[in-house]
Amino acid sequence: IEAGFSEMRNELQSRDALWRRIQLECQQLHTELLKIREYKDAQEIQMKHQSSCVQLTEQLENKNTELLLLAQSQECQQEELNKIRNHLYRGEQSHCSEQERMKTEISDLTEELHQKEITIATIMERASLLQKQLKMELEMKDKLLAKQQLLDFQYKIIKSENTHLKEMV
Repeated sequence: IEAGFSEMRNELQSRDALWRRIQLECQQLHTELLKIREYKDAQEIQMKHQSSCVQLTEQLENKNTELLLLAQSQECQQEELNKIRNHLYRGEQSHCSEQERMKTEISDLTEELHQKEITIATIMERASLLQKQLKMELEMKDKLLAKQQLLDFQYKIIKSENTHLKEMV
């Protein structure tokens, strides 16, 4: 998109330069036209060089025709320039709205990520507490199992002594 915009800007600048050259040429032609008119007036007053006057009139008409053609060309160039400017403006507007949409989407995703990070931290905290509780319960059960094994051992010893005493009796 930016390459397209750059290309359009370059073409727009090129056409603006062409437009300025045409305007400068129009000004020069207008200046020439004024000079020709002044010369024609001087020739009419003097009436010496009637053929020169006809020639200048023809030149003036040719210059007027050129000016009309340049003015028409200038109008066409201006219309095309306006079309390019409008297209460029629409492209920039579209680009800006797309950027805004992406900013909003990034903001939403960032908020969602933040919420998930909070949830993960909460779960990790609970898991840590449960792990500690489980460890304490395992330690308690290990102690109870050791005590149970000791009691079983003592029971077997007493039973064995009992059996031995019964046999003796």
